[in-house]
Amino acid sequence: MSLVYVGHRLKIQEVIKVARNFEKVEIPEDVLKRMEKSRKKVESVLSQEKVVYGVNTGFGALATVKISKEELLKLQENIILSHACGIGDPLSEDIVRAAMLLRAHSLALGFSGVRPIVVEKLCELLNKRITPFVPSKGSVGASGDLAPLSHIALVLLNKGYVYVDGKAIPTQEVTAKLGFEPLQLAEKEGLSLVNGTQAMTAILALCINDCLNMVELATRIAALSSDILFASPDAYSKVVGIARPHRGQKIVAKMLEKLFQGSKIRESHKNCLRVQDAYSLRCIPQVYGVVLDTIFYALNIAEIEMNSATDNPLVYEDEIISQGNFHGEPIALVADFLTIALTSFGNMIERRIDRLVNPKTNEGLPAFLTPHSGTNSGYMIWQYTAAALCNENKILSHPASCDTIPTSAYQEDHVSMGMNACLKLLKVIDNVTSLLAIEAMCAIRALRFRRPLTTSPENEKLVSQIEPLLIDKLEDEFMYDQFVSVKDFLQKKIKNVYNEWWLDYEGDDNL
Repeated sequence: MSLVYVGHRLKIQEVIKVARNFEKVEIPEDVLKRMEKSRKKVESVLSQEKVVYGVNTGFGALATVKISKEELLKLQENIILSHACGIGDPLSEDIVRAAMLLRAHSLALGFSGVRPIVVEKLCELLNKRITPFVPSKGSVGASGDLAPLSHIALVLLNKGYVYVDGKAIPTQEVTAKLGFEPLQLAEKEGLSLVNGTQAMTAILALCINDCLNMVELATRIAALSSDILFASPDAYSKVVGIARPHRGQKIVAKMLEKLFQGSKIRESHKNCLRVQDAYSLRCIPQVYGVVLDTIFYALNIAEIEMNSATDNPLVYEDEIISQGNFHGEPIALVADFLTIALTSFGNMIERRIDRLVNPKTNEGLPAFLTPHSGTNSGYMIWQYTAAALCNENKILSHPASCDTIPTSAYQEDHVSMGMNACLKLLKVIDNVTSLLAIEAMCAIRALRFRRPLTTSPENEKLVSQIEPLLIDKLEDEFMYDQFVSVKDFLQKKIKNVYNEWWLDYEGDDNL
């Protein structure tokens, strides 16, 4: 098992390895020295008794309240206790672990003025697999993710709850068994622990990883469906990308072209009279490609945010600066953009599901993919389910970032709503995964009616992995369990650390 280092540049793949694969986290020696230097500046300000926001004042609308030296340590615990106001369903363990890593990393950059022990304790929680129980609702995305990060910080104080087998257990029942000693906070450290964008950034980072894997998998399933529906791969020709050279479009087209190679189904209708295909077959590169481009854009924004100091105030050389890096607008806008892109992505999947089951469009396949329609309804209602999922996605695509509700007595008079944008994104990704599972089920069922013809060798590999999860009968059966099995199979692939698969389709003179 390799180590992930905080305080040096992080990539999304490393976040996934810590969040889902439990890789160990370590702090390099140069990072510890950087934090010690930053801390000395805070201690210098305290010794001079200067009034500096976040160091010896109240917070938010209470910024003008000077805190006495005797109360400063109590203030650090109070901000965590008072800000842990999250409610609702908890964030998943992988999201919380990602947020912990990003919070440790941000503090380790040396702009926060906290002691190294604070980051060491966060890393200790990760390495001992102690995961705080963090409710999902309560963040408005400025000043960062106050409520979710406070629930994480509670565990450092031996308070709050942690996950054990998916259940919330009082922290002290777990930490004692694992030898975790609670943290004694010093000045400024309470604010630094709760003020930042790491909860929403954690969700965005995990979503981007999953979206990158999803586009590859979805393109494979789309190629299978399209071949079964007698699509022509001419629409994926290199000249199409030369004429309109969007990066994602060219990657997807090249992948589709490869996925059609060697198909006997394609050979069986190569000289047919149809001159063009429906958009849900012909325009896959254009739609999936721009979704991929959107994810690439989100990837760049997320990795900048992951490697940023987002608390307030910041410590830089001889200054302690009150500023607004905690504002979640970069995350909010990108999460909304990605949600909209994936909703369109899902709409195209649903259209192919309909084409596979609809006798008016499925190129001679049995109506609703059953040989005895009437007595059997076949896969008719799976298209209804797909339509319902697409409708929900459209509702969820209303941008959270368009809204702002002032907080903290108008001190925080414009907020990002970035956490809500990210929570919506999670739901849409889950819905699109369900749509992919339905398309895969329909495509493999349809392929049975094309036998003994075979699709391409690449497509047949995918079929061989999914077909055993489906029953052999063509009569009506209760299919929920089969759907769950197919979705679980896809989800495992989607949640793996992404491998930059698109590089296999880049690199020629025209890309």
